[in-house]
Amino acid sequence: MNRTGTKDMTVGSPLRLIAGFALPLLFGFLFQQFYSFVDTAIVGKYLGAAKLAAVGDTGSINFLVLGFCQGVCAGFSVPIAQAFGAKDHHEMRRRVSASVLLSAAVSVIMAVATALLCPAMLRLMNTPEEIIGDSVSYIRIIFIGIPVTVLFNMASGILRSLGDSRTPVFFLIVASLVNVALDLLLILVFRMDVAGAAVATLVSQLTAGIGCVIVIRRRYPILRPTGEEKKADPALMKRMLMTGLPMGLQFSITAVGAVIVQWSVNALGVDAVAAIAASSKLSMFFACVFDALATTMATYAGQNMGAGKISRIHRGLKVTSVIGCVYCALAMAVIWFLGRTLLSLFIDGETDPAVMDMAQTYIRLNGAFYIPLLFVNIVRLSVQGMGFTRIAMLAGVFEMAARTAVALFVVPVLGFTGACVANPAAWIMADIFLFPCYFRCIRALRERLQVPAVSEAA
Repeated sequence: MNRTGTKDMTVGSPLRLIAGFALPLLFGFLFQQFYSFVDTAIVGKYLGAAKLAAVGDTGSINFLVLGFCQGVCAGFSVPIAQAFGAKDHHEMRRRVSASVLLSAAVSVIMAVATALLCPAMLRLMNTPEEIIGDSVSYIRIIFIGIPVTVLFNMASGILRSLGDSRTPVFFLIVASLVNVALDLLLILVFRMDVAGAAVATLVSQLTAGIGCVIVIRRRYPILRPTGEEKKADPALMKRMLMTGLPMGLQFSITAVGAVIVQWSVNALGVDAVAAIAASSKLSMFFACVFDALATTMATYAGQNMGAGKISRIHRGLKVTSVIGCVYCALAMAVIWFLGRTLLSLFIDGETDPAVMDMAQTYIRLNGAFYIPLLFVNIVRLSVQGMGFTRIAMLAGVFEMAARTAVALFVVPVLGFTGACVANPAAWIMADIFLFPCYFRCIRALRERLQVPAVSEAA
C-alpha cells in the first residue's frame, strides 16, 4: 500500500495480496449483513412472523432490481481496474468519469420504473394477500432509494479497483451503526412498522456513499479528471455499457430464478415464507466470506489482466480456492450444530415452532453445498475481472434454469423440502458451466496478449 492508498496487485505474493485485500472486505460485508440482521431481527421479534414474511417476500425482487444496479456498478469498475493495472491513469480517469454519468442515468431510470411497478411485481409472485400491503410499503421505499444504493456501489467499486478495500469497510461500519440506531428509533419509538426498516436502510447507505465520495475527492488525486477527461465520449460509454450491462443482467437473470422459487414458496403459506426469510438472512451471513473472496478476485484478475500477467490470475484463484474450502468445512459444522440457536435471533421457536423447523431444514441443506457456492462466486468474478462479462452472464442463465426447474417440477411434489434444494441445484449447474469457460478464457487471454504459458511462468 503506498501513500495514495492504492494497492498494486500485479506484484508480490498472491496469498498475501488476496488475504490483505479480502479481510477488510469481509469485515465490511459482515457489518452490512449485521444491519440487515437487525432489520430482520427487530421485524421478526417485535412485529411478528407475518411482518417478517412481508419483508422476506420482497427479497427476490429486491435481488432482481438492486442486483442489476450493483452488477452494473461492478461491471464499470472492471475496466477501471484494468487501466490501473496497465498504469494508464489517463484512460482510468476517463473511465471513472463515464461510470459516474452512466450510473446516475441507470439509477434514476430504475428508481422511477420499479417504484411504479412494485405492486404488480409482487402480485405476479403470488404474494399472499394478508402480507402484500406491508410488502409494497417496504419495497417501494427501497426502490425509490435506488440512486442512494448506486452511489455507494459506484464509489466503493472505484476505490476497490485501485486496491483500496478498507475505506468502503469503514463507511459500512458507520452505516451499520446508523442503521441499528434508526431501526430502533423508527420501529420501536415512532411505530413506523416495516417502512421504518426501509427508511433506516436507505439513510445508512446514503451515509456510506457520501463518505466514500468525500474520501475519493480528498485522498485520491490520481482520480481527478481534467477538462478533456470529463467529457462524455459516446464510444467509451458504449464500451463501458458493454461491460456493465452483462454483469447487471447476470444478477437479474439469476434473480429471475429466485423470483420463480419465491412464487412457488408463496403458495406454501406464510410460515414457509417466514422460514425462508429468516434462514436466508443467516445464510447470507455465512456467504460473506464468498462475497469477499469473489470481489477480491475481480480486482486481482482485472489488474493482472491489464498488466498482462495471466499466470498470476490462475495462481490467485488456486490460493482463493484453498482458503474458501477450509472455510466451507468450518461453516457447515457451525450450521449443523448451532443453526437452531442462530435462527432464534429471528424466530421465536416456542411461538412459531413450525417456522423454526422449516428454517433449520433450509439452512442445513444449503450449508451442505457451500463449496459449489464458493466456486460460483470466485470463478465467475475471476472471469468478469478478466473482461469476459458476457460469459459470466451466461452462468446466471444456468442458475435461473435450475431454480426454475425446481420451482415448477420439484416444489409441487416435495413441498418445502423441494424449495430447499433450489439454491444447491443452481450452484452446481453454474459450476458445470463456469469451470471449462474459465480455462478457455485463460487460453484466450494468452493468445490475445501473445503470452506463452511457459515463458510467462518463468
